[in-house]
Amino acid sequence: MGRAYQNRKVSMAKTSDAKAKVYSKYGREIYVCAKSGGIDPLGNLALRGLIDRAKKDQVPTHVIEKAIEKAKGGGGEDFAPARYEGFGPGGCMVIIDCLTDNPNRTFGDVRLCFTKTKCKIGTQGVVSHMFDHAAILAFEHKDEDAILEALLSADVDVSDIESEAGKITVFTPQADYFKAKQALMDTFGEINFEVDEIQFIPRSATAISGDDLEMFEKFLDMLNDLDDVQNVYHDAEF
Repeated sequence: MGRAYQNRKVSMAKTSDAKAKVYSKYGREIYVCAKSGGIDPLGNLALRGLIDRAKKDQVPTHVIEKAIEKAKGGGGEDFAPARYEGFGPGGCMVIIDCLTDNPNRTFGDVRLCFTKTKCKIGTQGVVSHMFDHAAILAFEHKDEDAILEALLSADVDVSDIESEAGKITVFTPQADYFKAKQALMDTFGEINFEVDEIQFIPRSATAISGDDLEMFEKFLDMLNDLDDVQNVYHDAEF
């Protein structure tokens, strides 16, 4: 899989200049994750990874705690995931993940981003079959064989494993995310994961330049302005 995941995922939290938007996006995701999987990070590995990622992106503790407390109360908004696919400038393939309390509004907002940049939104599955939906775990470790043995012993389907400069990067199908993370922690104890995410990784690349690149940047900016958008994945190569 190489390092396609690093430059073909556009994290809204990392591209937004407005801190309030960053905090809002993380707060919403933490709330949904805690509400659905439990408020204890020790028992909810997805929440634990999300909190760690939020801290690395300098989200204040009070924002994280407020989202968890909100989930603890059991009330609040009823957010649901929504995914949209289509073709961006230059024919590149794009997947947009959202959390929304109003699917009709969100679809209309996302579709407008496509139409205003002369792009085409498609039906579900139109481009996702050209991406691998993978869990990615990266951390400092030198023994690739020991890592692989621990994962295989736990019956984890390892898609790929990379070792570079004292860092191991493990790729597994998204369905094996929890099993892989638990197996690593059970074997090696507390691990500081530099990357702990589930992403869409493109199997190929679409080169874009010139006017297409300018339009692509406008497209991303418009998506970033939408509160419901959490992440954007693409196969564009600049």
